[in-house]
Amino acid sequence: MQDKIAKILREIEDFQIHDKQTFELFKRNFTSKKGIISSLFEELKTLDNNQKAIFGKSINELKKIAEQKEKLFAEQYNSNYTAHNFDLTRIAKSQFWGSRHPIQITLHRIINIFKEMGFQVAEGPEIEDDWHNFTALNFPENHPARDMQDTFFLENPQYLLRTHTSSVQVRLMESHLLPIRAIMPGRVYRNEEITARSHCFFHQVEGLVIDKNVSYADLKQTLESFVKKLFGEETKIRLRASYFPFTEISAEVDVTCFLCGGKGCSVCKHSGWVEILGCGMVDPNVLKNCNIDTEIYSGYAFGLGIERITMLIHKISDIRIMDQNDIRFLSQFQHFSLF
Repeated sequence: MQDKIAKILREIEDFQIHDKQTFELFKRNFTSKKGIISSLFEELKTLDNNQKAIFGKSINELKKIAEQKEKLFAEQYNSNYTAHNFDLTRIAKSQFWGSRHPIQITLHRIINIFKEMGFQVAEGPEIEDDWHNFTALNFPENHPARDMQDTFFLENPQYLLRTHTSSVQVRLMESHLLPIRAIMPGRVYRNEEITARSHCFFHQVEGLVIDKNVSYADLKQTLESFVKKLFGEETKIRLRASYFPFTEISAEVDVTCFLCGGKGCSVCKHSGWVEILGCGMVDPNVLKNCNIDTEIYSGYAFGLGIERITMLIHKISDIRIMDQNDIRFLSQFQHFSLF
């Protein structure tokens, strides 16, 4: 019996199927109810139980091989198909590839620029406590500065959705692993009305440098290098005095409009300048809250919104479209690289 099975297996493997007639012949000889394999099952009935167990498995394997070969040619040669249904010279249908989200494109560009400048990437929780989000950053309880950021508080008012990634800066400073040179990308939340220019959640990248003899000139040089790499070597910056509770001195940073080259257009409101971020020297009170000796260490911090930068670069007029997963919008960014 085993020799017979081996002989049929060789016949199946050597059988050439090249048209509908040979395909039908293969089915008639091997896989039909009156074929060779079916006859083997009839012979199996005449054997004792031990032989049935031995040869039954071999016959089932033989049947499986024959059926696989039949299936391989079935679509081309069975009664429902003819050979001319298939044009092997036809060009394959192009594959539709997904696209990267514009926010992620901008975010990765910014992260890579700062990595090249020696910054590490740090992350922290999106659900924060009052200390890390406000108090340690020089927002005293009931201070009017807290009104600058409308907050989503949780059931326990001591916990909230972070309003900025500055909370990660506090966690880094508390670690006392000085010096610090890091950026903190992430999503933040503010209880604001959703409009074409603002949203209740958005993305930030903040930066922090703490070391000995850090100066305002170091901050300006860092930001100048950053904007030139992001917007082009011809880009200039200017710093305008501002106020943030956690920095002193504080400044808003403008860059020459990269659309009009500083000549004036609708994007820069014909001023030639576009605001992109806020920055300043870390307030000594913040360092003291994190038990850092202000006689030895100083530092600077900065932060920018990713959505704002993305809207400026790609001329997007409505922030809301960036979280609607509209394929018509997202497909425009297929050719953009993350690096």
